[in-house]
Amino acid sequence: MKQIRLTVNGKVQDIEVNPWDTLLDVIRVELGLTGTKEGCGLGECGACTVIMNGKTVNSCLVLAIEADGKEIITVEGLAQGEKLHPVQQAFIDEGGLQCGFCTPGMVLSAKALLDENPNPTDEEIRRGISGNFCRCTGYTKIIKSIKSAAGQKGV
Repeated sequence: MKQIRLTVNGKVQDIEVNPWDTLLDVIRVELGLTGTKEGCGLGECGACTVIMNGKTVNSCLVLAIEADGKEIITVEGLAQGEKLHPVQQAFIDEGGLQCGFCTPGMVLSAKALLDENPNPTDEEIRRGISGNFCRCTGYTKIIKSIKSAAGQKGV
């Protein structure tokens, strides 16, 4: 076991991990933040996407010990109390979700994209979410949601 320190959604967490524990395991099991989903476990679907030090990562592929000292944002860390982040609200307003399984990863990928490029084209949005797979929506409403959130104050 190894002691690591993460800052998750603004809160410092000291956690003992096994060398084989993934960041996804720590987030879901140790911290109880179940918004981050396990889909494929191979880094291909994006359901486990989180933001680590400002960049999106597939938490199923990151060993927990690699995240030592890093800042992690999960979907639970976006809202300010009861007020949803503009990207979260846009997904609701524009119907950018159906079953919701991919939504946390999509939302975090969209946030990271909009942090870097507050006014992306449709093609830039497609590239920005290309690591996230949705089986339900066909992506049209997801892209519309991200375009809606683009340029909003607080994105």
